[in-house]
Amino acid sequence: MQEKIIILDFGSQTTQLIGRRVRELNTYCEIVPYNKFPYGDESVIGVILSGSPFSVYDDKAFKMDINTLRGKLPILGICYGAQMMAYENGGKVEGAPSREYGRAHLTTVEENNPLLHNVPVGSQVWMSHGDTITALPEGFHHIASTNEVPVAAYQAEGEQLWGVQFHPEVFHSECGMQVLSNFVVGICGSRQDWSAASFIETTVASLREQLGNDKVVLGLSGGVDSSVAAVLLNKAIGKNLTCIFVDHGMLRKDEFRNVLHDYECLGLNVIGVDASAKFFSELAGVTDPERKRKIIGKGFIDVFDEEAHKIQDVKWLAQGTIYPDCIESLSITGTTIKSHHNVGGLPEKMNLKLCEPLRLLFKDEVRAVGRELGMPEHLIKRHPFPGPGLAVRILGDITPEKVAVLQEADHIFIQGLRDAGLYDKVWQAGVILLPVQSVGVMGDERTYERAVALRAVTSTDAMTADWAHLPYEFLGKVSNEIINKVRGVNRVTYDISSKPPSTIEWE
Repeated sequence: MQEKIIILDFGSQTTQLIGRRVRELNTYCEIVPYNKFPYGDESVIGVILSGSPFSVYDDKAFKMDINTLRGKLPILGICYGAQMMAYENGGKVEGAPSREYGRAHLTTVEENNPLLHNVPVGSQVWMSHGDTITALPEGFHHIASTNEVPVAAYQAEGEQLWGVQFHPEVFHSECGMQVLSNFVVGICGSRQDWSAASFIETTVASLREQLGNDKVVLGLSGGVDSSVAAVLLNKAIGKNLTCIFVDHGMLRKDEFRNVLHDYECLGLNVIGVDASAKFFSELAGVTDPERKRKIIGKGFIDVFDEEAHKIQDVKWLAQGTIYPDCIESLSITGTTIKSHHNVGGLPEKMNLKLCEPLRLLFKDEVRAVGRELGMPEHLIKRHPFPGPGLAVRILGDITPEKVAVLQEADHIFIQGLRDAGLYDKVWQAGVILLPVQSVGVMGDERTYERAVALRAVTSTDAMTADWAHLPYEFLGKVSNEIINKVRGVNRVTYDISSKPPSTIEWE
């Protein structure tokens, strides 16, 4: 039985980061809504409560009865999670005089407390809260403080129940991984046996049980996620898997041909479908980014449906959906950031069940699984690329002419990164075709042509990202090459926005 930590999501932006940190401790974890705890699941060894955008005393605040878990499992509350447990047990939580955000240092640490083992006084922690615990419930005592926060951490007497006001999952908390390790390994007793190899072993066995002798079609995008999903499924069910790679006309330059060749080398059964005319027709005149995504998502499903009917007795559609796709499509607060073409269910007409073997993995974990499966590095290290392709990198309506311009500019940028040894130092890169034209001079002639924006970011999981600080010399060389070689472009800009507040893609 695969032991696990359950992370109860109360809507924090860093809930997924908690999950990644726990996985880094070679411990499997699952993030579930605050009101969906899997009671009766004997594989659960501990519980972490996340932060939240709400105050515990708000009418709309997410609440749960933590007493249903007390005494049964070790519990750690982080920020809101700590405040909620204190508040619901008779403590007092009040608005701080000023929002406490940023670095702080522990001024007291209770010696020999198992949560704070090897956490010294003076350790830097990261605060991000507008409320603070001003009085602990009876039977609770504080185990750490900062200058501004008397109750930076607490424990319930005689219980395996802790709360921390700071965020141990955030990089700026110097002792954060130690705190999480103390809880997950020291207190919960994790065997630390979660790895890419163990994931493959358990997932292949699970897929064989789930799918039996059923036939499966997999929608390939050419990216890391769907490629790893395909190889994993191929390992599990072999000839019963048929992969479909759709060219919607908005792939990168020569990508359709190159990716098909890669898949053949992996021994996958792949059908390549050129449906570009269909997509260009359906996207004609559409400028709204969500409509673009939905049109392309429906188009994928239509093509899959048509191809699936050519294969006898297909019962499943597999996809390379990963955790950030699910998280960004619908947060616990019900706010859609952006829709993903492979998230959100299938039309009833398909009559196919959905199989998503990577649904609980972050991008870096997907790559680790790919390596363990023996996939070539050039496939594993490919930058993420949006399912709708260049359609969401063209601001405004889509035309074959615009796509051709962007393909050329994008090819120069990506190849330039490879040639300069910068490709593997960047998480994701691409070119955006802007819906503006600008005045320029080429030779003795005045031009009025398109502007493009270069976008390159560094990240570990796509939940947050910083703009890549590429060398000026490199940017200058790429800019000159695009302007000189791509007819119709006379201006190149560089996007220096981070996520948040921006997203990695522009649409």
